[in-house]
Amino acid sequence: MFDGRWRSNIEKGLKPLGAKIRRTGLKADHITALGVVFAVGAAVAIGAGALRVGLLLLILTGLPDLIDGAVAKAGGNPSQRGAFLDSVADRLTDALLFGGVAYYLAVNEPGPVAILPVAVMVSAFLVSYQRAKADALGYDARGGIMERAERFILLGFGLLFDQLLIPVLWVMLALSVVTAVQRFVKVWRQASEPKPVKAQPTRRRPRRAAQSTTQRWRTRARDRQSGRRSP
Repeated sequence: MFDGRWRSNIEKGLKPLGAKIRRTGLKADHITALGVVFAVGAAVAIGAGALRVGLLLLILTGLPDLIDGAVAKAGGNPSQRGAFLDSVADRLTDALLFGGVAYYLAVNEPGPVAILPVAVMVSAFLVSYQRAKADALGYDARGGIMERAERFILLGFGLLFDQLLIPVLWVMLALSVVTAVQRFVKVWRQASEPKPVKAQPTRRRPRRAAQSTTQRWRTRARDRQSGRRSP
């Protein structure tokens, strides 16, 4: 939902900042790696029970995800390698953050509730996989009520009000499943539409072959008239 409505406008506003950062010598890959470092710190802080510190590091984790694209475009050469690194870093970041939450719940909330963040992570991975696979097949799977930005916002809310962390995780799980269904239906409809059939070019006989056939018929006609059988 965030990607479809506001991300493009935010990226346009970040172009000047991306150009300034690029002039310092930093590349988009460096910014992406910095986000992973912040995610590691956030996971450790959350797992240790320092949820407010984890919230601060969570915010710092999200900033590079917005800036690295602007830095890549400022360099004039956004590459497939950078896009691959960014996608892998996003999945790694999600795993670190929800792993930290799972560890925190396992220590402070004994019982099966510690599996809840893992379920949220799995559903989030499914949502991301649907988009990646759809892109590879030439379809559009973007959109949905719970994308990565919404997950960050809700997780930050749960870290700020720790007494609501478990209800927030349940909401994230439910909305992630809804998003997965939305994307599946969207791609399924696109894939079910009949594809236009390309007209096959008609093959014309070579001119020489056509002439030889005509000559053969003329020869047979002359033979019939003369009472002879053509061999």
